[in-house]
Amino acid sequence: MGVPKGKTSRMKKGNRRSHHHAVTMAYSKCSNCGELKLNHRVCPSCGYYNKKQVVAKEEI
Repeated sequence: MGVPKGKTSRMKKGNRRSHHHAVTMAYSKCSNCGELKLNHRVCPSCGYYNKKQVVAKEEI
């Protein structure tokens, strides 16, 4: 079995984990209703995506 030859330094660990950080979500305004929505996703308030209605909203 492979066994580490020495202790892994804090710098080595830090360099390996340099990409393990939290990333904020990217929001944009819906072109139809102006609400904030996630990029490349259907607008949850009006159901539009790429200026086309994809999901029909149920009337209450």
